[in-house]
Amino acid sequence: MTIQQHVSRVRKLYKLIFRIHRGLPAELRVLGDNYARDEFKRHKQCNMEEARIFLNEWTDYAINLSKQMKPLHQARKKTVGRYLDPKLLDHMSDEQLIQLYELHKAASHPKDDKESSNDNEEIK
Repeated sequence: MTIQQHVSRVRKLYKLIFRIHRGLPAELRVLGDNYARDEFKRHKQCNMEEARIFLNEWTDYAINLSKQMKPLHQARKKTVGRYLDPKLLDHMSDEQLIQLYELHKAASHPKDDKESSNDNEEIK
């Protein structure tokens, strides 16, 4: 694969992910967009082996999320996402585990803000 083909493939995948994110609830869309943007920037200078793995994983993400965004799936399951296989944690670096934890906190944070703002309103 030439560099131009690689760059074209990365751009197409990047744009596809943002198009798919349009169907997410607002808070998930912001979280997903920011995370994808950061990850693509972070891997801009990676080697070809890392790039191959990176693109395969993000392609799988795009495929899985697009399937979950289909109206028939949403009518039946009403869920977005899937659980992470705990066995994968054994293969992650410390940096990846920290990043995963921070993502978990960010995904949980909007709920905490709403609950605490509701608590504050009740106190008044």
